[in-house]
Amino acid sequence: MAMKYGKVKGLEKDVSRIVLGTDYMTTQKLEQNFSMLDTAFELGCNTLDTAHVYGGGDGERVIGRWMESRGNRDKVVVLTKGAHHNADRKRVTPYDITSDLFDSLARLRTDYVDIYVLHRDDPSLPVGPIVEVLNEHHAAGRIKSFGGSNWHHTRIQEANEYAEKHGLVPFTASSPNYSLAEQVADPWGPGCVTIGGPKEAESRKWYMETQTPIFSYSSLGRGFFSGRISRRNFDETKKQLDRPSLTAYCHEQNFARLDRVEILAEEKGLSVAQIAMAFLMNQPLYVFPIVGAVNRRELEENIVAANTKLTQEELDWLDLIRDER
Repeated sequence: MAMKYGKVKGLEKDVSRIVLGTDYMTTQKLEQNFSMLDTAFELGCNTLDTAHVYGGGDGERVIGRWMESRGNRDKVVVLTKGAHHNADRKRVTPYDITSDLFDSLARLRTDYVDIYVLHRDDPSLPVGPIVEVLNEHHAAGRIKSFGGSNWHHTRIQEANEYAEKHGLVPFTASSPNYSLAEQVADPWGPGCVTIGGPKEAESRKWYMETQTPIFSYSSLGRGFFSGRISRRNFDETKKQLDRPSLTAYCHEQNFARLDRVEILAEEKGLSVAQIAMAFLMNQPLYVFPIVGAVNRRELEENIVAANTKLTQEELDWLDLIRDER
């Protein structure tokens, strides 16, 4: 099946609806990672997700070297994130945003980022100076579009109201957690934002009304919906999951969802991961799931899932909203 594409305001390029997450990539395995990037590009996945903090910057270095060696910068959509807090302080300041952006540009071996996203928010700070510094970099051509990761929709709305009032460019993208797996607890400590689960209906309503592009992270619950984990084998297989997944997603309400995913997957001849991905792609939201595929098969399966149709009754049944299909 063919890759689906979408649009993000500020970009002329089409943006693949499946985004390759590259947080696992390092320059220590350059040839292996180049091969995966080549495969993704061949399959139509032209959008890559990375961040200033991934691998101490090594993730960005891999992408930069790959684009330089392939001469394809003009065809690749790079989403990178900056201004993540550290152990000492919160860093969503004009200085830190600027510093991280220039680091990222150097590592990526480019003079612009397609989608620049603030990795965290600091709600104690006024939004105005943040919007202004992003607009400075936008006006200089260093970023084509921008948004927030782990920004609550009310803060994005506040930022966009400030931009409109002052004749500035607004946020045009968001990267929260979104998955069929409900994020029961914060996986990395305070500051993570999800729009999944029954408590976040208002957030999803805002995203539906605004059709803001959602670059959803942990789209499969960090492996919870990988197909390797089930209620029956959890005691043996839980070691395959990392601490954030165990903390955030391994709870009864998600095992109840997983039970239903397994049933529907068997009926449709698809995998557990494909049903969980199709759940996102059939929502009335503009979702661009970030997937950590590590080989051709996994990426091909995600493309099939992106093209799989589910009924509203099936979606509601998977999400425990109704007991019958």
